[in-house]
Amino acid sequence: MILTILCFALLGIQIVYFSFFFVAFLKKNKPAGNAIKPVSVIVCAHDEENNLRELLPLLLAQDHPEFEVIIVEDRCNDSTYDFLLSATKLDSRLRMVRVVHKPDHVSGKKFALTLGIKAARYDWVLLTDADCRPAGNKWIASMNALMTDHTNIVLGFSPYIKSQGLLNSFIRLESFLTGIQFMGLAILGKPYMGVGRNLAYRKSLFLDNKGFNSHLGIVGGDDDLFVNQHAVGADTNICIGKGSLMRSLPKTTWNEYYIQKLRHLVVGKSYKFSDKIILGTFSLTWVLTWTIALPYSFFSPLMDWILIAFLFRWVLLIFLFRKASRKLGEPFEEWKVPLLDFIYAFYYLVTGPMALVSKKVRWKS
Repeated sequence: MILTILCFALLGIQIVYFSFFFVAFLKKNKPAGNAIKPVSVIVCAHDEENNLRELLPLLLAQDHPEFEVIIVEDRCNDSTYDFLLSATKLDSRLRMVRVVHKPDHVSGKKFALTLGIKAARYDWVLLTDADCRPAGNKWIASMNALMTDHTNIVLGFSPYIKSQGLLNSFIRLESFLTGIQFMGLAILGKPYMGVGRNLAYRKSLFLDNKGFNSHLGIVGGDDDLFVNQHAVGADTNICIGKGSLMRSLPKTTWNEYYIQKLRHLVVGKSYKFSDKIILGTFSLTWVLTWTIALPYSFFSPLMDWILIAFLFRWVLLIFLFRKASRKLGEPFEEWKVPLLDFIYAFYYLVTGPMALVSKKVRWKS
């Protein structure tokens, strides 16, 4: 009887979560502002010459009346510096900031980003990475439309580029699920994170709160921890739609993706307690639904009802992906969700405990 109650509790919690997110994405978007804000786009680059050769033309071609692009050249070992030195002479909107030496106690990405933000001419800074590509020439304009006078942070969505293979499908599903969570909760007035591939906030907010000072030594967290500490529902907007997308190049091996995901989960241990409870309950019940509820259902006298609840959860998850992904501007193949749902649970069964015991995870040197 106890296991039966546990099974229904696990499935019930999952259904409640999915229902809340579904309702969030049924809501109308916040109205965009009319004022055009000048924007400083900041990209940190460590040995990213090839990516920058693709990204810079796309950034400089953005349809926005006033913006600059700052590339922080972070101790590169390739020809990034020479390439940027030439490129900055061709377009006055492009600027380079160099990191020659990094303090030992500071995360490299955070130090580079801090220098870039301090060098920004404009109050609104828009962040992305060198391995990202805007969906079109309206990316800055789309994010700018949500930079209202009463806003300090704008959250954007950054899906991974679609290609062949199971790994790519799983990475894309995981990024969509992350987007559904942090954008869905932001819609409901509970922003807790953002992704640095597509994130904007005020330079004044950064400087007034001493930047990343409270978590300088943590590898990662330059995006989600900053938002977790400073975002509130009243001053945080989300930018949804195809024009606002910043697509990212996905990892190509399971090991690379595992390291990336482990780093994100380790950073999550520094979230606010309430956010850890919400996210931890969501992930834990997902794993236990597959490892306890579904297997036990075949031995339970209420097997039919447990399986019906599980199938209802499945259908709701599929419809959630259908609705949310289309509203975010990047449709996902719903027919893949059942299989990836299974893989997701057991992937978290491995990465979750590792994240709890890990203290440091490798970043770029």
